Amino acid sequence: MKVELTRLAHARSGDKGDTANVGVIALKDDFYPILVREVTSERVKAHFGEVVKGEVERFELPNLGALNFLLHGALGGGGTLSLMTDAQGKTFSTALLRMRVEVTESEAVALGIND
Repeated sequence: MKVELTRLAHARSGDKGDTANVGVIALKDDFYPILVREVTSERVKAHFGEVVKGEVERFELPNLGALNFLLHGALGGGGTLSLMTDAQGKTFSTALLRMRVEVTESEAVALGIND
């Protein structure tokens, strides 16, 4: 079954130049392995489509139960150059949390996220 990432994590985002930074933090320790499995660089890049012009890098932070993503070429040149509405990348975290990920029926039941 597919669930929205909002069921498993919260997120924060920001920027540095033309790169958006998105941290995804598991709501429970048990959710972290699902994030590692499902929220890959490739899937994040596909989720954002043409918004992210460059590569997507993923960094795992198991001691925090978190993943950190760098979305290169996502801000139209950055805050001082871009005409984008969100040239500082503040809304990228909310957008990423709308991504749907696959969980097994048993994971959904065990984790209390079944509908």
